[in-house]
Amino acid sequence: MPTTTAAQRREQARIEYDAFIKECPTHQLLGRISEKWACLIVAALTPGPLRYSDLARKLAGVSPKMLTQTLRSLERDGLVSRTVTPSVPVRVDYELSELGRSLAQMMIAVKNWAETHIEEVHEARDRYDADN
Repeated sequence: MPTTTAAQRREQARIEYDAFIKECPTHQLLGRISEKWACLIVAALTPGPLRYSDLARKLAGVSPKMLTQTLRSLERDGLVSRTVTPSVPVRVDYELSELGRSLAQMMIAVKNWAETHIEEVHEARDRYDADN
């Protein structure tokens, strides 16, 4: 049995990725990027960098804890970068990384779809609730 290098094993795993399998890393990544706050943060950062307080104002309803957790997870996944500027008070800016920008247009499309079709969804829910 031939020995494989770590790079060869990673390449083989990449070929075999299947997001329908719970243990697959792509399944886990889809879970992360499909979270409501992750989608909205990516969309909010698309025009350019924002400070934490600007993001908090833009994302009505997000708790400080959830915003911080989501930003950290997006940063860990390489989708968002965090820049600290030493000043009084310290300035922290968040912006999409190149990887995050490659995801942004799809997230904005989902956000736009939701805004465009919410009335149809409400009507469908009303019909369903009336029938059940």
